[in-house]
Amino acid sequence: MRKLKLWIVASASVLLLNLSSCASSSTTSSVAEPVYTEKVTLSFMASQDWVQDAELDLARQFDEKTGIGVNYQIFPSSQYNNLLMTKLNTGECPDIFAAQSGKFDIKSQYCVEKNAIDLSNTKWASRTEPLAAAELSVDGRLYGQPTQDVSAVWALGYNKKIFEELNLAVPQSYSEFLQVCSAIQASGITPIYECLSDGWHHTLWFIESCIVQEKIEPGYQDKLNANTANFSDNKIFLQILQQIQEMVDLGYWGEGYISNTYSGAPTAIASGEYAMVVYNQGLGEEVHTINSDIAVDDIGYFVLPLADNQTLNVNPAGPARFIYSGTQHLDEALDYLDFLASQESLAYLTEHVPKYNKLPFDNAPQTYTNSIEEFYSQYTESLVVYQTSVKYVNPQWTEIGVDLTKMLTGEICAEQVLENIDRRRAEQANIANDPGW
Repeated sequence: MRKLKLWIVASASVLLLNLSSCASSSTTSSVAEPVYTEKVTLSFMASQDWVQDAELDLARQFDEKTGIGVNYQIFPSSQYNNLLMTKLNTGECPDIFAAQSGKFDIKSQYCVEKNAIDLSNTKWASRTEPLAAAELSVDGRLYGQPTQDVSAVWALGYNKKIFEELNLAVPQSYSEFLQVCSAIQASGITPIYECLSDGWHHTLWFIESCIVQEKIEPGYQDKLNANTANFSDNKIFLQILQQIQEMVDLGYWGEGYISNTYSGAPTAIASGEYAMVVYNQGLGEEVHTINSDIAVDDIGYFVLPLADNQTLNVNPAGPARFIYSGTQHLDEALDYLDFLASQESLAYLTEHVPKYNKLPFDNAPQTYTNSIEEFYSQYTESLVVYQTSVKYVNPQWTEIGVDLTKMLTGEICAEQVLENIDRRRAEQANIANDPGW
């Protein structure tokens, strides 16, 4: 049996998964794919945590059907964006690259009109959910294929059993949240699992909570986009950062929050040593897989309550696949995206990736549990998060994470975090020749 080859390239800390030389797994798709007489291997560049094992399985199946291999290059999230931009700028990009969608960023940062193929006429384009497609389009042309469930939101997943044992209710304000954390800590359980080492996860606490300002002052995102408002003068943004600092100072993130990893979150919750984690709505499935004593619906969800937020934070943007405009294997790359968006492939992904409840295609199945439906029904209002609705925020996600780490470890203050966000936004706007700046 041929083996899956793994290489570690130390200079870039990149894991290469050469799927063209793998044994096949069980076939789930009956879609007829063209068979090529000349062996082709597509190169595919993506960030850590963006490619699921089930997608790698599908790549193996695609190889068996067509003879086209797929060489996945998985980079650490802290390095990925800089590496991608370097490859795009030097014309050395792989056949397919993954990037965050967002109608502002794909145009100004990734320059998809130049660097990506127009996918508007593909088989699956018309089946893509409109909100997701809008974040992947420029002037009505679709340039990317969404890869993940954008119906899910980043929320606090919590162990209902712990809450019930301690007679705790879902908090409706930040002060109530602190009371919940205090009671959990007093019982000997760490209230929150957090993981700074990945470089991106802790940023969610801040950016996802910024919708509070939009709730208080509708249209504030438009002011930010027009450069008539900024982050550093905003009291709500400062309050959110101060509350993040307070959680850490009170010990609610535990002792290992700096070295913890995102991939370890389900195991941490399944162990019962932690009560809550910022996660999407697949947490229940993942925890149950690890610890069958915890039922899927024993995991509940509520919105991040910083600055007393009670609005659902939705995001139609997420990781997406783009075909590089300089590819020498356009037909093969198009066939691979067609294959991944087939009904059989979408069903396979939904079945094998617990956090996928509804992929953004109208031919994808839906698998919401009772806890997830209960969660969505709690909140009557929703707003799009700032990394999607505000220009020049998402491209600096990693840098914001670095600043937050410095803030939490006492190197800089909260005000400096906000000032740095404004400075980087101005730099990006100037590069993009944004008239607002």
